[in-house]
Amino acid sequence: MFLRPVLGAAAGAALLLAAPAAPAAVAAPEPVAAHETVTVDPTGRIAADGTVTLSGTYRCSGNTGPVFVSSSVGQSSSTVRHGIGGTRAVCDGLEHRWVNTGKPYSSTLTAGSAHVEATLMELRPVNGLPVPAFHAVQSQDVTLVQA
Repeated sequence: MFLRPVLGAAAGAALLLAAPAAPAAVAAPEPVAAHETVTVDPTGRIAADGTVTLSGTYRCSGNTGPVFVSSSVGQSSSTVRHGIGGTRAVCDGLEHRWVNTGKPYSSTLTAGSAHVEATLMELRPVNGLPVPAFHAVQSQDVTLVQA
């Protein structure tokens, strides 16, 4: 009777030792460099059909994967945020303009005050998988004007 538990423990230890190592944990996000920025213009446009256009500038460098400027907008009357397009970024250290246009699926956006967040994000390859790495984020109040 004593032999069975010993053999079971030995077999379990052998399986643990033979098991492949767990994949390395994904590194914590790196701090945003001071020379990498994204800005949001103080005025956005909203067309009669609800299409929203947001814009600003960005600057980034040192990417190893594709980088995008994404934006979202919301108004104080709602906790809902609407994604407004995405622009492929060129990370050459120079300042560039971005313009994102999109029509929220079911939007109640109107001309007036709104809050916009723009994100400069890279899809960095880690162990063959794209992992988000943030280069810069800007959050600010804007005015949507009728286009």
